[in-house]
Amino acid sequence: MHPEPSAALRHRTVEGPAGRLHLVEQGAGPLVLLVHGFPESWYSWRHQLPALAAAGYRAVALDVRGYGRSSRPAAADAYRLRDLVEDNVAVVRALGAESAVVVGHDWGSNIAATSALLHPGVFRAVALLSVPYAPPGGPRPSDVFGRIGGSEQEFYVSYFQQPGRAEAEIEPDVRGWLAGFYAALSADTMPAGGEPDPHFVTRGDGRLRDRFPAGVRPGWLSEDDLDFYAGEFERTGLTGALNRYRAMDRDWEDLAAHRGAPVEQPSLFIGGTSDASTTWMADAIDAFPATLPALSASHLLDGCGHWIQQERPDEVNRLLTGWLDTLRG
Repeated sequence: MHPEPSAALRHRTVEGPAGRLHLVEQGAGPLVLLVHGFPESWYSWRHQLPALAAAGYRAVALDVRGYGRSSRPAAADAYRLRDLVEDNVAVVRALGAESAVVVGHDWGSNIAATSALLHPGVFRAVALLSVPYAPPGGPRPSDVFGRIGGSEQEFYVSYFQQPGRAEAEIEPDVRGWLAGFYAALSADTMPAGGEPDPHFVTRGDGRLRDRFPAGVRPGWLSEDDLDFYAGEFERTGLTGALNRYRAMDRDWEDLAAHRGAPVEQPSLFIGGTSDASTTWMADAIDAFPATLPALSASHLLDGCGHWIQQERPDEVNRLLTGWLDTLRG
């Protein structure tokens, strides 16, 4: 039996543009929509749902399109940011709300920021975890990522973008792959400096798992937690989740009219000092005065890795609820 934060959790499905969207909600009050990243689930917010509910909010975590009990369209271009944004709008409308605060982690951070950018009347504030906001624009993503790593290594994004390639690595042992991936990006188990970087594969026949730490499990990840994640992806496969990477060039085209655009709504950023997603994008954080002009605060949690709301739930909950309370006016 998998642990859930409270018997007060309510599971439901609503109709989205591409089919079913599975939601888990707790509490009553202003709506806060929680959007997970890769390779995760609504369950990634299990520590935030009860905390936000106790603070007087209606907290709703969804399975993003392609994950869990939500629908999984076959076409890769069905996972463009524009489409995932429209899923978020559909959730707000289906719940009978006029607006929501949107909170995202990892890919969910990009989805949340783009939701705020495209629908400022629906998403009145945005909190971004781990991945800073960088406005649309710049070179075509596949060209950029293809150059990272040089002649001997290939960046993980390029690896994920090739249909079927990552699936062939993951599918034979979903649980073991997830355990290694989570450990590789967790502060307490990530490879030490000087060891092969798990964000790359060796060109040719390299696999990501070749660089995962062996025989360790992060402190935040119980066996029951891992069972939950593995059960979800053993049932659904990883293609829907990986298709987010395969739609990045379409995002670049879709959002061309918004190149350089700031997100004007009240915002919050929380990152970890041991998370490459945060440290590699230090320039984006430095640009926040221009790109997030209504930023309330930018917090970097010392010694925290990528899975920030699971590694440091109490700190994240305190920062989120404190910020949300300032929005009540």
